[in-house]
Amino acid sequence: MILTVTPNPSLDRTYEVPSLDRGEVVRATGDRMDPGGKGVNVSRAVAAAGVRTVAVLPLGGAPGALVAALLDEQGIEAAPVPVAGQTRSNIAVAEPDGTLTKINAPGPELSEDEREALLTAVGERSAGAEWVACCGSLPRGLAPSWYAELVARAHAAGARIALDTSGPALLAALAERPDVVKPNAEELAGAVGRPLTTVGDAVKAAQELRELGAHAVLASLGADGQLLVDGSGAYFASAPVDAVRSNVGAGDSSLAGFLIAGGTGARALASAVAHGAAAVQLPGSVLPSPADLRPEAVTVTAEVPLDRVLTEPAS
Repeated sequence: MILTVTPNPSLDRTYEVPSLDRGEVVRATGDRMDPGGKGVNVSRAVAAAGVRTVAVLPLGGAPGALVAALLDEQGIEAAPVPVAGQTRSNIAVAEPDGTLTKINAPGPELSEDEREALLTAVGERSAGAEWVACCGSLPRGLAPSWYAELVARAHAAGARIALDTSGPALLAALAERPDVVKPNAEELAGAVGRPLTTVGDAVKAAQELRELGAHAVLASLGADGQLLVDGSGAYFASAPVDAVRSNVGAGDSSLAGFLIAGGTGARALASAVAHGAAAVQLPGSVLPSPADLRPEAVTVTAEVPLDRVLTEPAS
C-alpha cells in the first residue's frame, strides 16, 4: 500500500479552450473536475495501476465533500481529517499547444488542533504503508518544519518516505533524512541557491541534497528527462513525447511510477519516466493508466550526459 499525504488538497476544474483570449468570452471545448493536490494525484496514478493507495488529507465544506466523493469514484481510500475551513477550488485552462494557465486558491488556514490531527492521522496510517508520499505546498497555519515532523513520525512507524515539496519546507525536512526527494529543476536550483544550466549542474545539486540528508534525489528536468542520484551513483533517463497536451500531474505521475516500481534504482527511474511521458500527452488533469505507458521507449543510462545543456535552464 502507498500512503499519500496532501496537506493542501483542492477541487480542480480543467477547461480545454481553442485559445485563451484575455478580456473575451471563451467557450470551452471540454471540461472535467478532479480531486487535486500533488499527493492526491500520486494516489490517482497509483490506483490507476491497480495498486492500493490511501490518501490522508484535510477536507472541509462542500468542496471537501466533493473531493472525497471523487476519490471514492476512482477507487481511492480517503482518510480525511475534518477542518473548519473550505477546501480550495482551483481552475486550469488548457490550450491545444500544451499551454496551461492555472489559478490556484490559497486554501484554508489550519488551526493547531487540525495540524496535530493531520500528523496523528499520518502516524496511524503509516504502519501499514510500504511508502508514504508527502506532497505539495503547505497551507496557511503549517510552518515549514511541519514536513520534517511528519517525516520523523512516519519513519518511527517503519515507513519509507518520498517527499515532493520545495523551498524552506524541503530544506527543513532534509534533516530527518527522507528516503527520496523529488524536486523539479527550478526547485532543485532554489534548494542550492544557484542556476542550473546543464545536466551536470543538476547532478551536483542533487549530490548536495544528499549531503544535507536525502538518501536519494529523483529530479525532473522537464523535456530533457529525469535524473536519479542515490548511494550507488547517478542515472539519467528520457523518453520521446509526440505532443504535449498538459503537464498537470506529470511530476506526480512520475513519482507514482517510481514508487510502484519499488522506489529504488534504474528500474524505478524507467517507470517514473514512462509515467511522466504518458501524463504530458493526456488532456487536462487526466493521469495515465497502464494502457497509456510506453516503457519500451524509455532509455536509461549510468553514463550521465553531464555537459548536456538543459532545454529549460533553471534559475
